[in-house]
Amino acid sequence: MSRKGTVSAVRIWKRFAVDHRRRLLRDQIGGLSRGLRGGGDRDWRWALRDVTLRVEPGEAVGIVGANGSGKSTFLKILTQVMYPYAGRVEVHGRVAALIELRAGIHPDLSGRENVYLYGSLVGMRRAEVVRQFDDIVEFSELSEAIDRQVKFYSSGMQMRLAFSVAAILQPDVLLVDEVLAVGDAAFQQKCLDRMQTLLSQGTTLVFVSHDLAAVEAISSRGMWLQNGAVEVIGPVRDVLGAYRHRIEELASSSGQASGIVRLKETSIKAPDGAEIRTQDPLEVRFVVENPDPRSVRLYLGVSEGPATPIFVVRRDMHLGTGESKVQCTIRSLPLPRGRYYLWAGIFDVKGRELLPWHPAAEFDARGPDLDSPPRGVVRLAPVHVDATWRLGAE
Repeated sequence: MSRKGTVSAVRIWKRFAVDHRRRLLRDQIGGLSRGLRGGGDRDWRWALRDVTLRVEPGEAVGIVGANGSGKSTFLKILTQVMYPYAGRVEVHGRVAALIELRAGIHPDLSGRENVYLYGSLVGMRRAEVVRQFDDIVEFSELSEAIDRQVKFYSSGMQMRLAFSVAAILQPDVLLVDEVLAVGDAAFQQKCLDRMQTLLSQGTTLVFVSHDLAAVEAISSRGMWLQNGAVEVIGPVRDVLGAYRHRIEELASSSGQASGIVRLKETSIKAPDGAEIRTQDPLEVRFVVENPDPRSVRLYLGVSEGPATPIFVVRRDMHLGTGESKVQCTIRSLPLPRGRYYLWAGIFDVKGRELLPWHPAAEFDARGPDLDSPPRGVVRLAPVHVDATWRLGAE
């Protein structure tokens, strides 16, 4: 018998009818006539295709993927807001869901009234909500607005109210979509801390977000959805690594960056020609093609996939007309084992773009794996730091 907090979704399929509302009238009439002749099968779009996921009590799973990949649809099926075309879903225990900003929130009711409404929706007795009410208001930081109608709340205030009710009422299963993105940075961190507390108390979490650092910090496993199907599922770092790699491939395939100046013949290697290793020197060589003499600022960065770099180096230099050979040496590569991407951009001294920030090359680093921080500690960048330890040092 399954324990409270267990989430099981087996071979889930979900489809939606293709929206034809914008077709011309003659096209709609033609479709109607085909239907009368027996050829009127509807067009369908598959939002989920054979998705299977099992989450144990107290486990956190992060779901990533591009917009339209089926993430939110999958969460709605877990909450039984909608039902699958095929497959089986079982969610055991009290479920709290933050999938849409106003889900379970009535705009014409006050914040106070909505707290009691939401509590009843998740199956709580009124006495339980009364006992937790002050904690909910304190966490949401909405004491001055709690008796105001929610329709006068900002989107951030609505998120504060919804998350506070869902998190303070201690559900067995918490499902969170991208709604946290509308909050300010301080409250987002507060929400992540609260989710970590709930996990330590045995709550199961399924977390959908485009914030990959938050997903990695809070989740132990990950699932990447691509066009409604599971692309990768497994340890969260492996899943995010594959997802970042795809992001980088898409960025690289968008074509060579163009600007007033051009970057040519980029190479990345160790000085002695050996494999690139953690804490060893790294050489980046390239040729800059420039039509006119000018002073520039050249930026190089290294990332795991998205355009946000792990680190950036900059050099101001004067370029002559034609081709100029440039070499940058990083004395000690501060990266653990993995695949990385070199980004480059060139600007004039006033900050005007001469060559846009773009992926220029990729490379693999050999060395130790990254030391993983405890769950809940947001890892901003995978930097490898050598350290010497001694017990009983004076």
